[in-house]
Amino acid sequence: MDLMDRRQLPLFSIGIVQKLTGLSARQIRYYEQHGLVKPARSEGKQRLFCFADVERLMEIRKLLDDGLNMSEVKERLGVAQDPQLQKDPKRPEPSDQELYQWVQKELLEGEPGRAASQFQGDLSRFYRHSSRRPPGTRP
Repeated sequence: MDLMDRRQLPLFSIGIVQKLTGLSARQIRYYEQHGLVKPARSEGKQRLFCFADVERLMEIRKLLDDGLNMSEVKERLGVAQDPQLQKDPKRPEPSDQELYQWVQKELLEGEPGRAASQFQGDLSRFYRHSSRRPPGTRP
């Protein structure tokens, strides 16, 4: 077995990957949902990650920490995007203020148990700048 084959062996559970990458299980599942990683599954449907998956997750984390959004990360990593999720070039990127208001409205008026927010990828900008408060909020 050569080195490339060993890098592809599914060995790590999501708990181990969390410790290796510093990501939460939720983040790892989110990146899987977006096709950025594709872990193998055991017979019991448990995710099993290989060394290459761990390296990719660390690269994703670095790109997001550098300020890229999910769309840019996918582009940089060469992941095909769902045509329905691609941005309309005529529609400008929402401001932080607009995004905050939309998310607040969705949380207050949204459907209970809804699977995913249309703003999921954009929420990272609020976490990257944790010292900055969202517009219109008080300390």
